[in-house]
Amino acid sequence: MTESLKRNYRVSEELGRGRFGAVYKCYSAATGDLFAVKSIDKRLIADDSIDRQCLYNEAKIMHLLSPNPYVVRLFDVYEDDTHLDMVLELCNSGDLFQRLSSQPVFPESEAVDVMVPLMKAIAHCHRLGIAHRDIKPDNILYNNSNELKLADFGSAEWFREGQLISGVVGTPYYVAPEVLAGRNYSEKVDIWSAGVIMYIMLAGLPPFYGESATEIFEAVLRANLRFPTKIFQSVSPAAKDLLRRMLSKDVSRRFTAEQVLRHPWMTGNGETRTVALF
Repeated sequence: MTESLKRNYRVSEELGRGRFGAVYKCYSAATGDLFAVKSIDKRLIADDSIDRQCLYNEAKIMHLLSPNPYVVRLFDVYEDDTHLDMVLELCNSGDLFQRLSSQPVFPESEAVDVMVPLMKAIAHCHRLGIAHRDIKPDNILYNNSNELKLADFGSAEWFREGQLISGVVGTPYYVAPEVLAGRNYSEKVDIWSAGVIMYIMLAGLPPFYGESATEIFEAVLRANLRFPTKIFQSVSPAAKDLLRRMLSKDVSRRFTAEQVLRHPWMTGNGETRTVALF
């Protein structure tokens, strides 16, 4: 860690660890307020120009996006010859992946409570020309007030309106078919990923399944969206309609973030929401 960070913050327990560093809880030496610090060891990426660029992009992108009530806030950045430290909003009430593990199927009302702030976060990113490119439950965090916060912009990329992005990034199950196909793509890859999350919350399983990464990718590329009767019998027509519009293989027909937010299921104007049963 940088010495300048240590002068201003007191670092305590480790919260998580990744390929290039770790996240710790810390508190301000001046105020006692709690934060998280993501400390990256730059020596681990010294020989990889792509990873190094992603690291610096993440700090710049988070600075651009902050503050927003639905995105993890960046407060400070410190850097020396060996480390880059980002002081972030502390979100220590778990993530959506943990919640899905303990509650595999969500009532529609609870799924809406996830999707509305998530889509507001994605819409904020897209308005500012940022595609997240790795929307998944692990990157959807909760703070002490149980407020949803979109996190981890290490794969994010800038785009201009009408401009396509390149690069195969993302996570099996959640990555959009146009990414896997090796084509250039738009920010709508984030809509696809959010649609997969919505489907998993309502069904308890992913829409495109496989026993291996290869099988998952093949299923995603086929993009054959189905609603098995046994699983979806209690899911409202409005929810299924929105899923079709988010998980459209035809990108031109796939909804934008703003269109998702205006959909009746999201605004409470859809049909009665009930619990999705097996």
